[in-house]
Amino acid sequence: MARIINVDDIIDEQKIGRLNIKLLIWLFLVIMLDGYDITVAAFAGPELIKTWGVARADLGPMLSASLFGILVGSFIFGYMGDRFGRKAGTILSCFTFGIFTLAAAWSTNLTELFILRLLAGVGIGGIFPNAVALSAEYAPKRLRATMIILMFTGNTIGAALPGLVSMTLVPVYGFEALFIVGGVAPLVLTACLFFALPESIKFLALDERRKAQTREMLQRLVPNFVFTHDDRFVTNDAPGGKSRLKQLFEGRFALATPLLWLLFALNLMIFFFINSWMPTLAAAANMPASTGVLALTVFLAGGTCGGLALSRLVDKHGLAPVCVMFVVAIPIVGSLGYITIAAPDLLLAASFVAGFCVLGLQFGLNATPGLIYPTSCRANGAGWAFGVGRLGAVLGPIVGGILIGMQLPIQTFYVVATVPLLAGAIACYILDRIIKREHLKPLTPPVSVAQPQSE
Repeated sequence: MARIINVDDIIDEQKIGRLNIKLLIWLFLVIMLDGYDITVAAFAGPELIKTWGVARADLGPMLSASLFGILVGSFIFGYMGDRFGRKAGTILSCFTFGIFTLAAAWSTNLTELFILRLLAGVGIGGIFPNAVALSAEYAPKRLRATMIILMFTGNTIGAALPGLVSMTLVPVYGFEALFIVGGVAPLVLTACLFFALPESIKFLALDERRKAQTREMLQRLVPNFVFTHDDRFVTNDAPGGKSRLKQLFEGRFALATPLLWLLFALNLMIFFFINSWMPTLAAAANMPASTGVLALTVFLAGGTCGGLALSRLVDKHGLAPVCVMFVVAIPIVGSLGYITIAAPDLLLAASFVAGFCVLGLQFGLNATPGLIYPTSCRANGAGWAFGVGRLGAVLGPIVGGILIGMQLPIQTFYVVATVPLLAGAIACYILDRIIKREHLKPLTPPVSVAQPQSE
């Protein structure tokens, strides 16, 4: 007799096993290399000035190129992930940013490097939505945010690695070493992912033609159950179909999606606002350049700790802890300028707390698309959130430059930065209320479920 087996129920009832741990490790490595390639061009900048004799201001378009590429790649590969699978989207994204980063090692001028960084950015942008979807769809609901946030800690670790390469290899082999490492590593990982990365069970279950693959993956996840050829696999999500942008605004998502986009844009704007100008502002306060760089490093380390602290709280309480962190971040960020001037000895501690809040917030937001969107549009939903968020990332340094051009006091500079945080706190509260009101109910009426039993 045929059984109707709900894949969501099976996953939610399981403990974290070997398959989950292996998936976390592979996705951590992907996100880590993604983080490396996001920041690699900035570390190559000083060497490019010496080698090519270009002016510092001329590096601007090249440094921004990957951000625009990420914007495009988030949309393209998010759609591809929902249409052709998270595994295909992740592998193709990893190959894309790997091959174009490697090619950058042979660029001979800023124009060539600009084009290659733009194309690499397209691949970089495709990693986030597919990794979020794949991680979310193998994790039990009670641990979904935790698994996604743990995966994203690889990003901050990867972002720091070009500094190590810059200190050890660049003095001997030139700026090319940065791009060779940043290109070869993803290409090697791409080959490994082809064999090691599983496809999402929930994505497979939405397609009746992939019943055999669904059964095989479930058998790996739950080896003590016996699945038969007659079993029918379902999920709590809407039936599979072509992922489309309109789906992100249907029903309960009509307000949730624009609020999520706003949260990504606001928080990334503040993050890059602080990230881009902290060393410069420290120097303006007559601090050694090394102090500004160290403050930025501590800021990033604080963000990783903030993300880890949020992980279990988001699983248990939804976005409420993120709302609280938005509120806490307002006085912390607003006080940075006063601390820089009045108590420079406390700058590192303040930077850590600011990173804990601001970057920690982003870790919590990164998990949100995996919590609110169904399998049928999860990668596309994450892709659009990350993509629109990049508009804020681009605006952050620009707004900071305008404020510096106005010759505002450092204290005022950071007070202005609290305005988007206040708006983010309000938007986050509204989104949390929407999610809790809807109870994340499925888009379609529940399907009757027969739990599989051992034969």
